[in-house]
Order: sequence, then structure tokens, then C-alpha cells
Amino acid sequence: MIEKYIKNDATLKKWRRFKSRKLAVISCWMMIISCALSFSAEFWANSRPLILKYKDHLYFPVFKDYHPTLFEDPNSLVTDYRNLEIDTQRGDFAIWPIIQWDPYESNKEVESYPSSPTQDNWMGTDDRGRDILTRLLYGLRYSITFSFLVWLLTFAFGTVVGGVMGYFGGKVDFWGQRVVEILSTVPQFFLLIIIISIFKPTLVLLVFLSSLFGWIGISYYVRGEYLKNRKKEFVEAAKALGAGHVRIFFKHLLPNSLSPLITFSPFVLAGNITSLASLDYLGFGLTPPTPSWGELLNQAQKHFTEGWWLAIYPSLALFLTLTMLSLIGEGVRDAMDPKE
Repeated sequence: MIEKYIKNDATLKKWRRFKSRKLAVISCWMMIISCALSFSAEFWANSRPLILKYKDHLYFPVFKDYHPTLFEDPNSLVTDYRNLEIDTQRGDFAIWPIIQWDPYESNKEVESYPSSPTQDNWMGTDDRGRDILTRLLYGLRYSITFSFLVWLLTFAFGTVVGGVMGYFGGKVDFWGQRVVEILSTVPQFFLLIIIISIFKPTLVLLVFLSSLFGWIGISYYVRGEYLKNRKKEFVEAAKALGAGHVRIFFKHLLPNSLSPLITFSPFVLAGNITSLASLDYLGFGLTPPTPSWGELLNQAQKHFTEGWWLAIYPSLALFLTLTMLSLIGEGVRDAMDPKE
């Protein structure tokens, strides 16, 4: 179906080469499904019913907070839907999500934390009694959001910086490369940890700090593409027709210099997910109790002897996600290979 909207023959050939890599296509669909489940996690894992009928009135707790007085509970500040008296004889009913836990709720019915997998908690609980499967599902949302935003900022800035150096060349390229070389010697991860330890870490702050130096790598490749393409006939023809620098830079050179951007994107996304998990594992990532894969792995280290599930399931989720992105990256790399 996508082929109907691809007008360029070269792009169509690349798309067909990518489709011929079955593992890459399967991984792509699995990532799409995983992201869809995570970003709609409230419908799959929540402590509120999706639909509630109570005394001939329909309620949608998953979308809206309802005051306990609506359910004849004047002594509470928050509605406890689990202990709500549902009278089926008068037509009351409640439709619950598949997993009846939210990522911040503790299971108070187990004897000790962390607790092993049970019928109520399929993957067990963490050291605060929270459902691991739920936190893995919600944690993917933060991992993908962080990874995508860092990728977007670094690639946008790196493309502009590398493109300017490659397009103008000469002194701009010479001094620009000297600045980039100096910045590339900075121990980025350690500097990131130091800055985060000073401020309160938030998703926005982590994205901004991770993007400070992440653009350096892609700028080298974009610079090379612009250096290669700036003297070609289509650029000379655009100049002869009176096109300005901005038009040539973005309309003519950028579309013909996208190969490294597309090829490295899946690998960069995987690296960003690993970076966030590493920061969370070390305690410099998202502020607790935000669902985080790295934070679960940190708990696994503390409770390794009595909580094997804390290590197995987050590690498996991280391994599968990184593997799928790597397979997608290999498929994209083969599809963009000019030798094919």
C-alpha cells in the first residue's frame, strides 16, 4: 500500500529492498505494536474500570476522575473502584482492563516485597509492591519519548552544523571542524551525570543535556555528504537559476544527503534508550516513582538473591527492544547501500 505513494523510482527500490529483509519488517511491526500498547497503556493496565455502570448511570473512570460522593462514599477523597459495591441485579457492571494495576499502586495483599509472580501480578512486584508488567509497559513510553526527542534535536542540529561546514567549505569548514574536535574530547556521559546531580532531573532536562553533544557524530557524515554534493550539476543549475543559499541548502542538497540520517536513526534510537536505562540504573535518571526500566534493574541488583524476576523481565524487555531496533537498522542500512 505504501508503494502507491512513492513516486521516486530510487526510493521505491530502497523500500522494496527493505521489505525483502523479513526480520527487519517483523521487527518494525513489533516495535509499532509495542509503542501503540505503551502509549495507550491506560486501556490495558489501570486500577480504574474502562466503563462503569452504577445506578443506571454510565461512567468512564479511565478518562475522568469522579468524586467518591457519586458512589455514596462521603468519607474518602479518592474513589476506590475495587471495593465499590456492584449490584448486578439492578444492572450494574464494570469493564476492567486486562491488567488491573496502575504503575504507582502497591499490592497490599502480598506478605512481603518484592513478591514473586502470581495470578494477580504476572511478572511479580518490585520492592514497593508495584506490578512489574505495568511498570514495564509504562516505562517503554518514557524510553521511546526520550529516545525520539534526543534523536530529533541531535539530528536537526547536527544536520545544520555539518551541512553549513560542508556547503561553504574553506575557513568555515576549517574552524568549524576545530570546534567540533574540541567538543568531541569532552567526557559526555560523566559531564551529564555531574550536571544532573546538581539539578532535579526531569524528562525535559535529560533530553536537553543529552542533546548538547549528541549532534557531533552525525555532523561528520552530513558534512561529508554536503562536500560531495555541493559541486554536482543540479546545484550548479540551481545557482544559475538564481536560487539562494537557503533554498539550495534545504531544497536541493538536504534531500540528497539524507542517507546517513536515515541509516543511523535506528541505531541512535537504540543508543538513546540504553543511555536513559543507564542513567536510571545509576540513580541519575527520571525522578522516582516514574516507571523506568533502569530503576527496575537497580532494584534487581539490591534484591538479586530473592528477586530473580526483577532482573529477568526488565533485562528481557531491554534486550528485545534493542534487538528489534538493531534489526530495523540493518534492514535500513542494506536498503540504503548504494552498492545494492
